[in-house]
Amino acid sequence: MNVLAIDTSNQIMGVALVKDNVLVGEVVTNLTKNHSVRLMPAIDQLMNDTSMLPDQLDEIVVAKGPGSFTGVRIGLATAKAMAWSLGIPVKGVSSLETLAYQGSFFNSYICPFFDARRGLVYTGLYQWADDRMVLVEKEVNIRMDEWLDYIANDQKQVLFLSQDIEMHRSLIKEKIGDLAYIPDLNYHIAKPSHLALAGKDKQAENTHALTPNYLRLVEAEANWLKAQKDKTNA
Repeated sequence: MNVLAIDTSNQIMGVALVKDNVLVGEVVTNLTKNHSVRLMPAIDQLMNDTSMLPDQLDEIVVAKGPGSFTGVRIGLATAKAMAWSLGIPVKGVSSLETLAYQGSFFNSYICPFFDARRGLVYTGLYQWADDRMVLVEKEVNIRMDEWLDYIANDQKQVLFLSQDIEMHRSLIKEKIGDLAYIPDLNYHIAKPSHLALAGKDKQAENTHALTPNYLRLVEAEANWLKAQKDKTNA
């Protein structure tokens, strides 16, 4: 079983190839450069380096968000196009779940998050149990201070993981105190190999029906819906 994993859902871009549950190659960058320009060359280079031909792929796993609206669309469009042209299944996995795998050996709650601007974050609460990542609290788009107040009520240790950790470090420490664990910076980078691992037990989706998990409306769409509602109430 040859699996290609693709993640462009946030600033970190990653692609990985897994063969029979063994990682054979992985490319990860943490740059603000355009994913749409760099993704296919990265896939092509990885395929060449591992002597893998496209028709040898059995499955594609892609991070479907939440995260950057543009980034999520780039990854999904590429994964769906490749899966459709090769006639192989595609699986979508939460970007937050993928990041949570960096805390697989932590024995309490794992809180992955991505900054969503204006004090908001995309986040959820996970825990490693029975050799898999279990969702403890559903993924949400919420104000960070409200979220921290909510999880502080459990009085449990929490491992925080995020590429945006420095933006919220002081607030986390203020709200959670000694129960907050923030690891070294390399643990805050989502790995496409973890994406492939997370996709192992997922069900394949209809290629054309696979949609992004934005957790909130694109701002333009939200403004349009509000305008329509205002017209109706006028």
